[in-house]
Amino acid sequence: MDVSTVRALAAPDGQELLRSLPPYDDADVLAVQERLRRAGHPAELTAAALTQQRLRSRATAKFGEFAFDMLFTPDGLEQATRLEVAVAHAHRFSRASLAQVHDLGCGIGADAVTLSSLGVTVRAVDTDPVTAAVADANLRPWPDSRARVGRAEDADFGPDPGRNRVGAWLDPARRTRGVADITGRTRRTFRLEEISPSWEFVQQVAAAVPATGVKLSPGFDHAAIPAGTEAQWTSWTGDVVECAIWWGPLVVNRGRTARVMGPDASPVLVTESMADDVPPVAASMADVGTWLHDVDKAVIRAGLVGAVTRSTEGVESDEGTGYVLTSRDVSLPHTRRYAVREAMPFTVKILRGWLRTHGVTGLTIKKRGIRLDDEQLRRDLQIGTKAGDGDQATVVLTRVAGSPAALIVSPA
Repeated sequence: MDVSTVRALAAPDGQELLRSLPPYDDADVLAVQERLRRAGHPAELTAAALTQQRLRSRATAKFGEFAFDMLFTPDGLEQATRLEVAVAHAHRFSRASLAQVHDLGCGIGADAVTLSSLGVTVRAVDTDPVTAAVADANLRPWPDSRARVGRAEDADFGPDPGRNRVGAWLDPARRTRGVADITGRTRRTFRLEEISPSWEFVQQVAAAVPATGVKLSPGFDHAAIPAGTEAQWTSWTGDVVECAIWWGPLVVNRGRTARVMGPDASPVLVTESMADDVPPVAASMADVGTWLHDVDKAVIRAGLVGAVTRSTEGVESDEGTGYVLTSRDVSLPHTRRYAVREAMPFTVKILRGWLRTHGVTGLTIKKRGIRLDDEQLRRDLQIGTKAGDGDQATVVLTRVAGSPAALIVSPA
């Protein structure tokens, strides 16, 4: 797809064509393609429209019904901020009473769109012409907001950005340029020194523009957090989707925070003030207790497991596992709680013996802090995933007090 095709799809005739398409189905593509060609639509536009319908179908997972009013690229969709997370970003800028935000590295415009919907004018740039054109098309309901081809390094914030209510949002490219894979996507990088624009440039922007935020990899190093900022790790249904760094008036809670999000509950915020600096860890198997809390990965990434040990009066099974053991009966919105049925040192022989004694023929395996191949373990245990004529069990394989352990648990 090129820029002219993007503009054709964004034009009224292109939008009418997209609205006329049935829900995407691989089995129907050739028939729909032939129908559109017989109707006189150019082959290139037809192919692009069908690609957009396929991408829109995938995009509903991130954008819901709004996906069918947007345009996408494959890489852009994969890297785009989920709608609910983008709304959280936009509210920070809106609450700071900013009139204009420079979106530097805007991708397909997910953050620019949500900012614009809250009344903030956006000046967005992306180095890729097609991506910039897609973002500009997605901004068409807000004529004051535009996206164009450009480099973040060339942004002009005007005089005194703080006084003039100007902010900056950066989403550095975390993909390496070069040969794409079979899906058309380029290789992702998790190294801070490989992002573009550079981390040094991001900090220069933050020094010049008080209201600055940046979206980074969840693997962001705690040691690199700039003084006075808020580093927030966000998860969606248990998967960590980003670490965002906020400066100046965009800071809500200084230091490390975790935001736990999902479709079925209100967001949960965990801050450093809620956590012990160093969470206590188990001294022996005797510390296992009645309950196991599987801590949300955003809380783990933010280094805030101490918030769970404090709330539960429990201990982490071992340093860095994210499993909290307690005898206190308490539920938390940022953990998944399990009742502990049995605890034992982990060896294949011991676990296999327990499973046979209790008639377990189907096993769900959860693990953290132990490296092993699930399928090989199943072969060694001589057990599958389905219970069949026996019982089903869930085993948590982890470290307790430095030693491998197997905990038989049930969701609570």
